Amino acid sequence: MGKPRRLSYIAVPSQIINSLSSSSLNSLLESPKKSSKRGKKFVLCSNLIKRPTLCFLTLIFVVGFFGLIKLYFNLNLEPLTQLFPTPCNQLDTVKSNNGIMLAQEEQLGLNKSMRRLSEDKNIKMVNEKENEEASSTFWKQPDSFGYKPCLTFSQEYKKTSPDILKDRTKYLMVVVSGGMNQQRNQIVDAVVIARILGAALVVPVLQVNIIWGDESEFSDIFDLEHFKKTLADDVRIVSSLPSTHLRTKPPEESQTPFDASPRWIRQHYHGKLRRYGVLLLRGLDSRLSKDLPSDLQKLRCKVAFHALKFAPHILHIGNKIAERMSHKGPYIALHLRMEKDVWIRTGCSPGLSTEYDDMIENERKQRPKLLTAKSNMTSHDRKLAGLCPLNALEVARLLKALGAPESARIYWAGGDPFGGKDALLPLTAEFPHFYNKEDLARPGELAPFANRASFMAAIDFIVCEKSDVFLASHGGNMGHAIQGFRAYAGHKKLITPNKRHMLPYFLNTSLPETEFNKIVKELHRDSLGQPEFRTSKPDRDVTKYPVPECMCNTSDIHSSA
Repeated sequence: MGKPRRLSYIAVPSQIINSLSSSSLNSLLESPKKSSKRGKKFVLCSNLIKRPTLCFLTLIFVVGFFGLIKLYFNLNLEPLTQLFPTPCNQLDTVKSNNGIMLAQEEQLGLNKSMRRLSEDKNIKMVNEKENEEASSTFWKQPDSFGYKPCLTFSQEYKKTSPDILKDRTKYLMVVVSGGMNQQRNQIVDAVVIARILGAALVVPVLQVNIIWGDESEFSDIFDLEHFKKTLADDVRIVSSLPSTHLRTKPPEESQTPFDASPRWIRQHYHGKLRRYGVLLLRGLDSRLSKDLPSDLQKLRCKVAFHALKFAPHILHIGNKIAERMSHKGPYIALHLRMEKDVWIRTGCSPGLSTEYDDMIENERKQRPKLLTAKSNMTSHDRKLAGLCPLNALEVARLLKALGAPESARIYWAGGDPFGGKDALLPLTAEFPHFYNKEDLARPGELAPFANRASFMAAIDFIVCEKSDVFLASHGGNMGHAIQGFRAYAGHKKLITPNKRHMLPYFLNTSLPETEFNKIVKELHRDSLGQPEFRTSKPDRDVTKYPVPECMCNTSDIHSSA
């Protein structure tokens, strides 16, 4: 037999024993070690129960202590995870760092995009501001320096006028040729020659135009009564020869030399005029000298700017079309010299394609007399010398360089361009608001003028003269006449292309557009319609440059007084 097991006893208060159930008591007996520990706890609790105040304070302390520990760990969770990383924590940290990096990259990209958008917006605003400034500058009219029309004739001129107007013995007849504007120039000189000879002027006869077949008479194009009335103090205008002179066959003169002076006119024509009473002149185009005495220069201006008024029916339709162009704001008028005959006569290439250039060259070889001058020059040399019309691309680049806005409304005058509407594409691509009289006329409005080239030219003249800006691609009679009218009207803006100096830059394809624009603007700084003295260069026509003979300012008046 083994040794009997010694029993150990633990004193337990009776209150605790009474409070335990039988099952609890058994468990205590079976596990004495555990029961001893619990017993201590129960002793503590029993002691606390006996002291309720202490128990309450202890409970508050315990709850507060654990609350502080929990709060501490919540606040310092991230530092703890960093000090004691776990795989999960490391993965979360990597994910978190990657997310932060991605977010930073996205934010950086967003910031760059925002900066780029802001820069683009600023550039756009600057460009728009520059375009607005360029546009406003483009429409700005030149300074006229106070020059206004002044056609005050001398006392000597006025003194001789009554005798000239009373004379019934001498009559001058003239036949004028060419297009409408060429005829205008000859009519102006015919009036001046009649004054020089002291003869009455029979209403000029308009020669039938061979090219266009126009059979218009003077009164079809111009207001005859206004013509007579305006010149009533200068030259007597009659519609036909009087009966006393009808049977007389007038001597005909068609060999008036270029630059004929008043003295030459009197010496060669006055004797025949007195002998026969009638003199017929042909071929007056540019024959009379450009340098005349002051009174005769004023008479030229009086005829060109006052007496030669278009007939009412032409004025009506011309003004209508001009109003349709201007009702949405300012507009540009272009006189484009791009017709086939112009390319042939000038010895220049249209620049459309090799096929078109060859067509012009072949026709020029077949009819060499059509070439106007300097036949020994190549087409390229003529272009560099400024002797060729601007083509559509060159006109577009010139207008853009001078600040014309894309929204500008453009009226173009002239005949159908060689190559058709395709020849105008470089212009219409840059300036889509592009019109001519056919585009603006109502159905049937132009029907009365069909096949009447002079009528159509007169309508173009009216619309161009009323424009805010005018540009002629190659001078010519119409361009010169419009220039004079715009100067006489207060020096309205007129662009005179400086072809000889600017064309080398047009041909330089490596030149940046901004630099090109600066150069072109500088070249045309003084070519925008400012007052220009006729006398600054020889052989200038006063009807193109009316200063100083036909226009003056207050300083001129005081200095001449």
